[in-house]
Amino acid sequence: MKENVSKIVLAYSGGLDTSVAIAWLKEKFNAEVITVTVDVGQKEDFKAIEERAYKAGASKHYLIDAKEEFVEKYIKPAIRANALYEGAYPLGTALARPLIGEKVIEVAKKEGADAVAHGATSKGNDQVRFEAAFKALAPDIKIIAPIRMWGMNRKEEVEFAKKRGIPISEESKKYSIDENLWSRSIEGGELEDPWNEPPEDAFEWTVDPREAPEEPLYLTLTFESGIPVAINGEKMKLIEIINRLNELAGKYGYGRIDHMENRVVGLKSREVYEAPAALTILVAKKDLEKLVLNKREYRVKRGLDDYWADLVYDGLWFDPIRIELDNFMERLTENVTGDVKVKLYKGSLTVVGRRSPFAIYDKAISSYDSQWFPSDEMARGFIDAWLMDSVISFRKKFAR
Repeated sequence: MKENVSKIVLAYSGGLDTSVAIAWLKEKFNAEVITVTVDVGQKEDFKAIEERAYKAGASKHYLIDAKEEFVEKYIKPAIRANALYEGAYPLGTALARPLIGEKVIEVAKKEGADAVAHGATSKGNDQVRFEAAFKALAPDIKIIAPIRMWGMNRKEEVEFAKKRGIPISEESKKYSIDENLWSRSIEGGELEDPWNEPPEDAFEWTVDPREAPEEPLYLTLTFESGIPVAINGEKMKLIEIINRLNELAGKYGYGRIDHMENRVVGLKSREVYEAPAALTILVAKKDLEKLVLNKREYRVKRGLDDYWADLVYDGLWFDPIRIELDNFMERLTENVTGDVKVKLYKGSLTVVGRRSPFAIYDKAISSYDSQWFPSDEMARGFIDAWLMDSVISFRKKFAR
């Protein structure tokens, strides 16, 4: 491979692994390395990242602001699909990786590169997600995974960096962090023992629930066709809603996730996340769906929601079935319009009200204070028809 690679485009986060990868790729392949950092809402000093890339040996650096695209093309479908992997994780990192991969390929084509690279490990999910994007969008391009190839542990990486004068960002930090608009993931250190309670210093977006305000906060989220469009009657863009809810719900200690997760590669991992906005939106929207969808729509969608989340987590963003499911979800949530009132208090969120012009619920029919419907005769007929198959089969098999 060495003699066939002259220009490599690297997905660059600015951390230790990808900074070392710049120098390693140059030495290993005698190639030019171009770095690409994609802004999906992470709180980073992008100027410092660019400077670090050049100091590590990059010949050119791209910073691509993709926050709006992330919201429109990735987060919106996730909201429609109530996307929570294994019922817990709102897929922040999993949603961002195919977008980052797409931007790396765009730069590779623009620069005439013959290879792309990423900083994922052989144990993680991101290697699958990055390479799925590369293969779908540029099937003939060479893919290089430095960390899988070089065999260095973290201590050896640090020594490699020091010998070559590569600046190391937050070299001794306790945790491995990945964040974007939709979630913040925290891994490593004492969190690797699933018995250990996550310490407070692992969290940045959410306060300790014990320190949250004593009075609850009530919010009304307005949805149009399955997407939130306003908070307390104030209309705003979805990216603004996400930022606002991350701040508001985070101040009340809501949005922490701690669960055992099944990785793509077959390993289990203990994962800790913060996702105040994502969880607030998804909990509210699922409640609104119960008001608007009929029983069969709701049951089918609930199963497809889980399947959609599995697809995205497993790196199958570019699989045709995900695209077809998006079309289905968009149609099915056309009438998921209305308001949901939630109460935030000391790390919890409770839905306390919901209303919609498309509500199937009808108080005039359902209320116990109104006249009885169905009539006794209609109810008896329904019960006889409904139970016929069950009663007959039971008596044939078990009654003696």
